[in-house]
Amino acid sequence: MTSTEAVDVLIVGAGPTGTTLAIDLVRRGHSVRIIDRAPGGFEGSRAKGIQPRTLEVFADLGVIDEIEAGGSTYPPMGIHLGPLTIPKRMVTVEDPSTEVPYPSTWLIPQHSTVAALHARLGTLGTTVAYRTELIDLDQNDESVTATIVDADGTTETCARFVVGADGGGSSVRKSQAIPFEGTTDDADRMIILDAVTHGLRRDRWHIWPALGGRFTGACPLPNSEQFQWMIRIRDDDIVDLADDALTDLIRTRTRNGRMQLGAISWKSVFRPNIRLAQRYRDRRVFVAGDAAHVHTPAGAQGLNTGVQDAYNLGWKLSQVLAGAPERLLDTYEAERQPIAAHVLGLSTKNYDKLTKLDPSALKRGDDERQLSITYRGGPLAPVDAESTRTLQVGDRAPDARLLKADGGGPMRLFELYAGPHFTVVGHGPTAAAHLSHVTWPSVGARLRTVAVNSAQAELDASTVVLADIAGDFATTYGITSDTMFLIRPDGYIGAIAHDLDAMLAAVSGLTPG
Repeated sequence: MTSTEAVDVLIVGAGPTGTTLAIDLVRRGHSVRIIDRAPGGFEGSRAKGIQPRTLEVFADLGVIDEIEAGGSTYPPMGIHLGPLTIPKRMVTVEDPSTEVPYPSTWLIPQHSTVAALHARLGTLGTTVAYRTELIDLDQNDESVTATIVDADGTTETCARFVVGADGGGSSVRKSQAIPFEGTTDDADRMIILDAVTHGLRRDRWHIWPALGGRFTGACPLPNSEQFQWMIRIRDDDIVDLADDALTDLIRTRTRNGRMQLGAISWKSVFRPNIRLAQRYRDRRVFVAGDAAHVHTPAGAQGLNTGVQDAYNLGWKLSQVLAGAPERLLDTYEAERQPIAAHVLGLSTKNYDKLTKLDPSALKRGDDERQLSITYRGGPLAPVDAESTRTLQVGDRAPDARLLKADGGGPMRLFELYAGPHFTVVGHGPTAAAHLSHVTWPSVGARLRTVAVNSAQAELDASTVVLADIAGDFATTYGITSDTMFLIRPDGYIGAIAHDLDAMLAAVSGLTPG
């Protein structure tokens, strides 16, 4: 056995969750090793819906252009009832607004999402080690030693922290004996496949309902001739995944003898799992994504929740690696586990409705878009924290359109929030004057300061100065007096303060001493 070099973080699992975390940590300057036991990137469409909040995350990580080029908005549905086809729109297509730049759920096959993330990670100088499997973990107070097997044999990697993003069967979670509580219904199965399909219109998502919830669906995949087929079957149905058998099954289910499948690129039998890890951390080992929670497919929530797990954990790991108090890492589970529990309930409810042919199962709203996720009442957002007319500490910081005070043209807040730094926004002369007195450590995440409507306040040369001519910021942020906002690197509000002491108190718990 030989030893590899030590790294800051070892990530096990190179799907959307693990790769999001790797990108976030590498861009912060940390050494990362990311491994996956698979021979290569996932080739199927499985999780194909990217929610608006996740699109905002992808914009920050630098992959939004590739995600937009690889997908589209969702088409309307066509529900086939005998000779009739009933139109219905499950996912509303909305126009961008000042507060929400990506308002619509985006349709893109999972393999395209993973490819975009891997490409971005590659530009940062890190690649995925495939055919590389975790065998064992041994941790102490300072580090974790991982025993790993690849084509060259057995090696050891020493990491300050390990994150398991290795799916529902997570070897990382099992190595720490973390209970994965919930149910798996082996009697409820669904065949999922990606196939070129002839004789089917591509301008709609086709649904053929049947008694007992045995629906069949075909969703056109963007930039291809493929459909993702979803065929729910009974527990006593014989499953034959041969190409000819799948064609016959689809012809029977759709009552269309002319339906013809071409090349099938991926096929699988899916069993709904509804499970939640009892804890997300065991000292220096963490779980995220499907390793921490698994969902039914209803509502496009699993991938999105996992990506946001990583986005929450990344900056906290980075701050602790730089010297921030380790108790900051406890807030990962405290903030993310309740979100996963809520999402589990939401997706399960929608899936149960689908079984009963309840039309409301096809409706998607604000809950699914994940823009209303909040960490209010958590360890970093106490219930007695300051608030405005529209926002509380722990809420997502909305976008807004302002003007550069030097006449340089328009600028969006999200342009300023993007990156691995914190941001303090001071609105009004008094709040703006406090910006230069917000003390910030020389290690860990940087600080960007933004002054809005600062009048004659004395400002540092590095402060971005903006004018809220149209009142977008004041309205969206609910401001009634001079106010400062601390924006966390993951885009949530870390503090709302009207005086300097309150802001400094909030900063102290999030940064190295």
